[in-house]
Amino acid sequence: MKIVVLDGYTENPGDLSWDGLKALGELTVYDRVSYEESPKIAEAIGDADVAIVNKTPISKATMDKCPNLKYIAVLATGYNVVDIAYAREKGIPVSNVPVYGTRSVSQFAIALLLEACHHIGHHSDAVHAGKWEHNDDWCFWDYPLIELAGMTYGLLGCGNIGIHTAEIAKALGMRVITYDAKQTDAAKALGVEYVSLDELFAQSDVLGLQMPLFPFNTGIINKENIAKMKDGVIIINNSRGQMVVEQDLADALNSGKVACAALDVVSTEPIHGDNPLLKAKNCIITPHMSWGAKGSRARIMDTTVENVKAWLRGAPQNVVNP
Repeated sequence: MKIVVLDGYTENPGDLSWDGLKALGELTVYDRVSYEESPKIAEAIGDADVAIVNKTPISKATMDKCPNLKYIAVLATGYNVVDIAYAREKGIPVSNVPVYGTRSVSQFAIALLLEACHHIGHHSDAVHAGKWEHNDDWCFWDYPLIELAGMTYGLLGCGNIGIHTAEIAKALGMRVITYDAKQTDAAKALGVEYVSLDELFAQSDVLGLQMPLFPFNTGIINKENIAKMKDGVIIINNSRGQMVVEQDLADALNSGKVACAALDVVSTEPIHGDNPLLKAKNCIITPHMSWGAKGSRARIMDTTVENVKAWLRGAPQNVVNP
């Protein structure tokens, strides 16, 4: 059996091992092939039985050019890079890794919030540049420092990641509210309050987006909904960039309506140079790295190996196109 990994570098830049997959067949690992539709993808798959991808797209055209392809494993939870409907037509199961980065992503959401509150990176750079050494005062800060205790953290979505984010926010002394169609006992036991969407916008001092992308929330952070928010709200997004109308958020940042946005995702990734958020005031942007802690990536690797093993046994697991 031949296995090909089409974009392995992000999952494993050298600190993990591919040995689990090597034990299952003849393995070829490409650091990257193409993140856009390209004939190179089918060429890289060749006559492989199994294709493993993270963000490399596998389209109908690619599948038609790879008649030996029997199984696709996605090194992520999201699987929109694969035409799963056509894969189903061709009898190709597609599996993902449904839960791996809950702790890492929730930790990163709070890291974004703390950076927005304290601008630690900026102040460290200022010290290294000599600003503290030559300052007239004993200490200084270039941005207002924000204490979170007593503030309201609003979560758009309170699934596994949202609940762990809420735990940390509670530990910081924050009130936590959420809008989520599905209410859970775990969130209620933690003291998370369920509210309407408009109440979420109106009451949140910090608004965190922690929900998968659905039609209803695509573009939900727009000028109309931003107008419902408190003046000086902080917006955190390490979920999906398509939930934000980026020009509207940039305008709100530049006007001061939104005090700060801290984002790990944007609508088109990698980010384009004309993205209006790149020039907006008080906008922190990181390169979609919330998921990338070694522990999280190790869980992705282990689950993917188990997914391939399950398929070989004739009982594929974590299938997204049954």
